[in-house]
Amino acid sequence: MTVAQLCEKLKLEPLALPCPDREVIGAYAGDLLSWVMGRAKADCIWATIMNNMNVLAVASLADVAVTVICEGCEVAEELIGAAKEKGVNLIRTDMPIYELCVAVSEVLR
Repeated sequence: MTVAQLCEKLKLEPLALPCPDREVIGAYAGDLLSWVMGRAKADCIWATIMNNMNVLAVASLADVAVTVICEGCEVAEELIGAAKEKGVNLIRTDMPIYELCVAVSEVLR
């Protein structure tokens, strides 16, 4: 399933989708950036409440398909613009992290 398809199916809010056709293989949840860098798998979604510029660096280093800002956290326009420039898919949801990961798991079956 692609990032764009996932957004549509789960009603996720696209903030920056420079690579909407990127395939999603699973989910990873975490807010400790150094932990995510070493453990998130390439092509997964990364579910987090972190919403600062460091998120883009970690998303790039971990090569995740998309970063999902959960629980309705605010996302600054500066972060959205930088995500577009750096080619990082960034979306948002009001869902708690756990619920998002369960939903992703269900739609990827």
